[in-house]
Parts: sequence; structure tokens; C-alpha cells
Amino acid sequence: MKIIGITSTAILALLFGVAAPAYAQHEQHEQEAKPPKQEQQAKPEKQQQQAKGQQEQQKKQQQQAKGQQERQQQQQAKGQQEQQKKQQQQAKGQQEQQKKQQQQAKGQQERQQQQNKQTQQRAQQQQRQDQNKQAQRAQQQQRNERPQRTPEQQRVQQSAWQQHRSQHWDSDHRNWQQRGGYHGYRIPDDRFRGYFGPDHGFRIYGLPFLVVGGYPRFQYNGYWFSMVDPWPEYWANDWYDTDDVYVAYVDNGYYLFNRRYPNVGIAISISR
Repeated sequence: MKIIGITSTAILALLFGVAAPAYAQHEQHEQEAKPPKQEQQAKPEKQQQQAKGQQEQQKKQQQQAKGQQERQQQQQAKGQQEQQKKQQQQAKGQQEQQKKQQQQAKGQQERQQQQNKQTQQRAQQQQRQDQNKQAQRAQQQQRNERPQRTPEQQRVQQSAWQQHRSQHWDSDHRNWQQRGGYHGYRIPDDRFRGYFGPDHGFRIYGLPFLVVGGYPRFQYNGYWFSMVDPWPEYWANDWYDTDDVYVAYVDNGYYLFNRRYPNVGIAISISR
């Protein structure tokens, strides 16, 4: 038994001695084929650092690109604002220029209108002066041609006028509207403006005179004027000899006015 045990031990020792070098050699080959653990761990960290650096570089480039883009946008916006401001200033200048031109045109138009008005007023004034001169010459000619009244003519005229003196003129007289309108002869407008109206006064004294139907009638500038209304009681007894009168066309009818009482019109009828 002892011999068997020794023999077994020897065999195991022998096997162990042969296997140990082979195992060591195999382990050495694996170690040589396999890189060191430190190098394997260092390689991923380096790659991560490189990737991180690339990311940071890309981020930096993106930030630079973003900043450049923002600057460009700001410059473009600023340029657009300046362009708009310039256009607004130009538009404002054009508006001011147009306004100035309009004001100049308006001023010129007003001056022209004023000149035209003054020219028209001077022409009208000259026309009135010429008409007044003509009327004065005609009146002077009529005065020179008036026949002297005889005492009998004076008595007849005075009697005719006194018969048509009103006692209460406000209630006695009637205007042409109350009479149903004027239906007598109408003097042409151009002749009326030249010889009649407030600017052409005259006196009845010495004019051709008639009594028709009991009413006084006198002739002036080629027309016969018949008294239709009575004359106010507060007028002078000889007003037809002493007062200046004129013929006016008012409210579609002819009236005789006394310059001493310009608010009183006596209805008259005209014939030729």
C-alpha cells in the first residue's frame, strides 16, 4: 500500500511538472496577444476626449456662425430702417414741396381773383359814373327844356296832388303784391340801370304833367308814371316840387321813393 501511494504521488508530480510549463507558455501567449488592460481603457477615454473636442469645436463654430448671422441680420435690419427712414424723409420732403406749391398756387389764385375783383369793381364804378353822367346830362337837358308853368297849371297840379294826400297812409296804401301783382309796362333792364334806381334822383317839378282819371301823371325819360297809391300825410305840401325822388323796382313792382323818407315807397304804374 505504501508503495502504491508513493507511486501515485510520483505520477502526479510528473504530470504537474509537465503541465505547468505548458500552461505558463499558453498564458504568456495570451498575454502577448491581448493588449494591456490600461491601454484598452485609455483608448476609449481618448476617443471620448477627441469627440468632446470636436463637439465643442462644432458648437463654437455654430456659435460663431450664429453670431455672424445675427450681425448680418442686425446690419440688414439697420440698413432697412435707414432706407425706410430715408424714404420717409424723402416722402415728407415731397409732401412739404407739394404743400408749398399748393400754397403758392392758392396765393396766386387769390391774388388773381383779387385783381379780377378789383378790375370788375373799377369797371362797375366807371360804368356807374358814366351812367350818372348820362343821367345828369339828361336831367339837365330836361330842366333846360321844361316849360314854365302858368298860374293855372300850378293850381291844377297842386289840386291834383292834394286830392291824393292820405290821411292815414299805413292803412290807405297797398303794395303791388296786395294789388295782385304789377301788370303795366316794364322798362328794359339796361335802360332801367342807366336812368333809374337810387343813384338816379330827379324832381317832378317842371316835368310834363297830366291828370288822368283823377290821378297825377308825369313824364320822365320818355316814360309816363301814374300815381296809384296816395302819398303820406307827413310829407311836405310841395314835396313834388322840392324833394328829390327816384323810381325803384321792388318785389316785382315799381315804386316812387322820396329821398327824405327812403323807407316809404308809393306804388306807380308805367306807360309809354
